Amino acid sequence: MKKGLLSLSIIFFFSIISNAQLRVGLVAGGHQSSVNEENDIPGWDTLKGFYSGRTGVHVGFIADLPFSVKSHLFFQPGVIFYTKGRKYFQRLDTSATAHTLQVKKNEFISYIDVPLNLALKINLSKKVKFTLAGGPYISMFFNGKLKTEAIKVDTITHKLYYSLAENNDPPVGKGSDQYAVLGYGLNGHAGFEFGRVFLTADYSHGLDDFFSPASYKASAYRHQVIGATLGIFIGKPVKIDGKIKDKDKDGIADDKDNCPDEAGSAITNGCPDKDGDGVADKDDKCPDVAGLVKNNGCPVTDKDNDGVNDKDDKCPDVAGYARYGGCPIPDSDNDGINDEQDKCPQVAGFARYGGCPIPDGDNDGINDEEDKCPDQKGTAASNGCPDEIKKEIIEKVNYAAQRIQFRSEKATLLPQSLKVLDDVIKILNENPEINVMIEGHTSADGGLAFNMKLSEDRANTVRKYFESKGISESRLTAKGFGPTQPLTEGRNAAERMQNRRVELKLTN
Repeated sequence: MKKGLLSLSIIFFFSIISNAQLRVGLVAGGHQSSVNEENDIPGWDTLKGFYSGRTGVHVGFIADLPFSVKSHLFFQPGVIFYTKGRKYFQRLDTSATAHTLQVKKNEFISYIDVPLNLALKINLSKKVKFTLAGGPYISMFFNGKLKTEAIKVDTITHKLYYSLAENNDPPVGKGSDQYAVLGYGLNGHAGFEFGRVFLTADYSHGLDDFFSPASYKASAYRHQVIGATLGIFIGKPVKIDGKIKDKDKDGIADDKDNCPDEAGSAITNGCPDKDGDGVADKDDKCPDVAGLVKNNGCPVTDKDNDGVNDKDDKCPDVAGYARYGGCPIPDSDNDGINDEQDKCPQVAGFARYGGCPIPDGDNDGINDEEDKCPDQKGTAASNGCPDEIKKEIIEKVNYAAQRIQFRSEKATLLPQSLKVLDDVIKILNENPEINVMIEGHTSADGGLAFNMKLSEDRANTVRKYFESKGISESRLTAKGFGPTQPLTEGRNAAERMQNRRVELKLTN
């Protein structure tokens, strides 16, 4: 029966393509098959989780028959051997009977499928096509292998019981517990053709039940296959017989004639060429004057001798460059420096600055050539330098700084110092351009590390107080110098008291 089905399938296949005389493709691939089953078994939603798909292979051949010479549609019948089916695995641990049971089942069935597909092919390049195909298929039972293994282990005695049931010739027919001889379904694939080689992703789904169980009622028992196929076409496609049309009677067939409704010549692919220069009138920019193919049918003229034909020259009377359409190098900002050399092509500048304006390094609005303090923001009145801080402001701040006091050996301000700092804050608010360097100093009494840290902490205490009263952090700098910058030699208590201080140095 198997040989008969295979022979019948091959005869059927070649009877379809024998008159077409078109190329045949050998195909092979791998797939994952499964069975979509629905039934009335109690708890089936749980039980079907023990079933899994079967990995299989398919091999066969297809035909490739275009509907016409220029058609993108093809008829692709085929004969393909498929392995289908499913697997089952369940393990039960029954503590009540002290047994472990493991059951494995294989339901492997093979078929000969005859797909009858309609394919659409889209050219992506000269050698690559995208293909999309689909249609019905007829499925013929070829053989089956049913296998059930059961392993039972007594967890107390550790005895093992094994049973095996195999059936390599399952019954076929229309009755219960029989596999259907014929089936049908839908299939499709998508992929690419690379010359004679093609690669596709495939899907098929049965539309009829291929098996009827006797022990329960199944509402669906159908194959599903997902896979991939690699194929190769043997030989070149043969042209379909038929009379070649030539509507304009110019001796060039319509399928090769770029102008099938107008008589032309072979050199212009069937299109008219009035000036006989080998450029079809539809592509000729000078259709009444013979010219050159490389010049789009126009004669070569170049009045300014810059190597750019006048027809393409945007500045035909002025010598220029091809990269600028025959025009000279542009000067967008009209500063006398062409854009290729201008570092600031959209802003007028000077050659000494590469075509850019005179720089203003400190962004104070006064260019560096006129700025006497190019690295400091200043004012025009001071020629780019900061305005001098008024002497009376400096004196007020210095006087206030002399009255800043802290608790002994700590960075805690004494209450009377807060009023002094508030006076300085008022001055800073009235003069927002002034910045303050807060310097902490100590006497030489005690260790150097202690004094360095104490001076730093005291300077930061003053800074934080200023910030708490709204003075911007960007205007304040704090640093501790310890005993490294004394005002006196510190020979007595009075001199050492002078060395313990906070200085407020003002800058613009």
